[in-house]
Amino acid sequence: MTTSTTWPFPPVLRDRDSGLYLAGVVVSGFGTSALWLVSGVWVKDLTGSDGLAALCMLAMWAPTLAGPVLGTLADRTRRKPLLIGVNLLLAALLPTLFAVDSADRVWLVFAVLFVYGAAGVVHDAAESALVASAVPTPLLGDFNGLRMTANEGMKLLAPLAGAGLYAAYGGPGVALLDAVTFLLATGLYACLRVRESRPEPPAGGWREQTAQGARFLWAHPRLRPLVLAGGTTMLCAGFSGALIYAVIDGLGHTPAYAGVLYAVQGAGSVAIGLLSGPALRRLGERRFAGCGIALTAVAAGLRAIPSDPVALVCSAASGVGLPCVLIAALTAVQRETPHAVLGRTAATANTLVFTPNVVGLAAGAALVELLDVRLLLAVLGPAWLLTAVPLLQSSARPSRTAAKSPSDANPA
Repeated sequence: MTTSTTWPFPPVLRDRDSGLYLAGVVVSGFGTSALWLVSGVWVKDLTGSDGLAALCMLAMWAPTLAGPVLGTLADRTRRKPLLIGVNLLLAALLPTLFAVDSADRVWLVFAVLFVYGAAGVVHDAAESALVASAVPTPLLGDFNGLRMTANEGMKLLAPLAGAGLYAAYGGPGVALLDAVTFLLATGLYACLRVRESRPEPPAGGWREQTAQGARFLWAHPRLRPLVLAGGTTMLCAGFSGALIYAVIDGLGHTPAYAGVLYAVQGAGSVAIGLLSGPALRRLGERRFAGCGIALTAVAAGLRAIPSDPVALVCSAASGVGLPCVLIAALTAVQRETPHAVLGRTAATANTLVFTPNVVGLAAGAALVELLDVRLLLAVLGPAWLLTAVPLLQSSARPSRTAAKSPSDANPA
């Protein structure tokens, strides 16, 4: 199989399993993005409470904290049946939201979203492990980039569709749409041609098994700096995100202008997803991640300039730069981790990378009430840039992107 370094579509989509995976990501991602938007609106309409509406996002994010524990499930059973089972569980769970018709049943929305989030952690861990065995190793960077493109593309399209469906049929209509997308994704995953042996009986207790992923990440000289840089980046990204409405005020626009900035940022993320495979092969994971972090940091600092063109360029630059460390870290984890512990290692990495985003959001929301947003951005940009320095200064060679075979990356 060829591994072109100029355009990622042909080699990835010529691989049957890669194409099926990406189709599953597009289908299920569409329903998930629609539900994320509508759940908060639905709760707001039923209760009139902004706080309860905001809790919808927290309910979906909270299970990420248990990522190392939930990820262990992906290493105790075959990943393809687990992936199919999780999709069927969510397809069966979502119709229970038809019972939500008044404020006193809003608790059911939170319960479903919490289970949804927990199932998503298991799903992502199983998918990361299964992808590493089903997708040829040289194509992992291309696949993860296109996966990012698919996710960001759905974030641009699905909220509009979800809002329209909600206006016409209410929350249950969106829940039904999401359930149908999980059923369709189940069919796609069932068509994967993946041969999996039954995992060996686990050694040690549950706590010992859970800790293996964290220990592997910490001891690995290539994975540790990437995961730590990812976590720091998402901390800064959360902080920056909390300042967005203050930036918009400085531009003299209404809060609705955030939609324009987010759309431009999403377009940047779609673009880098298409180009990440060739970029990873040329630069290696560390330099690719470092360049992305540096670009995002500079863009964050320049947002202090009250100018519409600057704000739009910075949003596009953030969209291009921010995904780089996420794609690099996930690809490195898939390439470097033994198959037997890949599920819990990937889930642990996701916890370490994405949990700081919530902390950054909270810190930014508090400080923007106390300090001038231009001062905060002027400090954030250089501080964020420091995260990229160790990756860009590294004298290590780019990670092996095409030399290893799938069996090398995934020892039994």
